[in-house]
Amino acid sequence: MSVVEIRGLCKKYGSNVVLDHVDLDIEEGDVVAIIGPSGTGKSTLLRSINLLEKPEEGTIRINNKEINLTTRSAKEKLELRRYTEMVFQQFNLFKNRTALENVMEGLTVVKKIKKSEAKRIAEKQLEKVGMGDRLTHYPRHLSGGQQQRVAIARALAMEPKLLLMDEPTSALDPELVSEVLVTIKKAATEGNTILLVTHEMNFVKNVANRIIFLENGKIVADGTPKQIFDNPDNERLKEFLVKIHMLENTEYAI
Repeated sequence: MSVVEIRGLCKKYGSNVVLDHVDLDIEEGDVVAIIGPSGTGKSTLLRSINLLEKPEEGTIRINNKEINLTTRSAKEKLELRRYTEMVFQQFNLFKNRTALENVMEGLTVVKKIKKSEAKRIAEKQLEKVGMGDRLTHYPRHLSGGQQQRVAIARALAMEPKLLLMDEPTSALDPELVSEVLVTIKKAATEGNTILLVTHEMNFVKNVANRIIFLENGKIVADGTPKQIFDNPDNERLKEFLVKIHMLENTEYAI
């Protein structure tokens, strides 16, 4: 059953077409990784789905509600964001609030949950991402990896229909990447529906159940990790995989 259906998504910057009539269905429990060269529209796709960017065309159906992605309606934007949560590259935590308060914020402000219940949910989520001993710490007292785990806990606490992750490890020092990837893997195994942009190809190969390759704003390959990495049938995809050393085939060596 599709939890998300995107149709005809177009995004331009001036005359530059970044997303070119993208159609995408995501099933409940899918972990979909978006890969492709820089500048091909990967992050823009996520930001358009969450209306952080305003597409020129396109609709999204989520939780059986269809929303025009060109909407100017604050009500429709809020409706869409009730079902989606975004984890950014730069964490985006409130600097003057503790880890616990950061996770509680959306629960009390957006979902209107009582503080006592929000605190219980926030503590549970922080415990699940390995931050149960950092509840009263402010972002400045946390490492980048710890801050990103708080951001993931904040997103998961809202119980989104679709969790969007935009290169969640790209701002981290190499030694901190693994702790965030472990957290994402746990969220995936617990059945969360995830749409993820990342350059961590080995992680994608082992965690995603589906991979999308974007080229020039279009989905040109869509398949399982085995299909994408072991049996790619698109020439541009093969070239990309050779360049990132994920396809060892001398026929396509550069």
